[in-house]
Amino acid sequence: MVTDNGSCYRANHFTRSVLSFASRHQRIKPYTPKHNGKVERYQQTMAREVLYAAAYPCEEARQHQLQIWVTHDNYHRPHSAIGDQPPASRTKTRVTKVMPSYT
Repeated sequence: MVTDNGSCYRANHFTRSVLSFASRHQRIKPYTPKHNGKVERYQQTMAREVLYAAAYPCEEARQHQLQIWVTHDNYHRPHSAIGDQPPASRTKTRVTKVMPSYT
């Protein structure tokens, strides 16, 4: 998880939440608007395509759909900044069970 250096992202409750999902928390370099812009753009896309894209019957349904979207975004969706490849293609372990992406 990449965030800015706001106090809410340094709180113990936030840190425990990140670790409970077996995630890694990475803070952007202070006074680097380019990095913060990347974070803001990702959050905007996530909100538009998942969080507010439908009326969910409960929070669990929204969280489930978010997990699906994150997997799709990381493993299947082409990103123009890395040659229309998904971010997972840049890791040493390769993706298996690839589903069709945008065509």
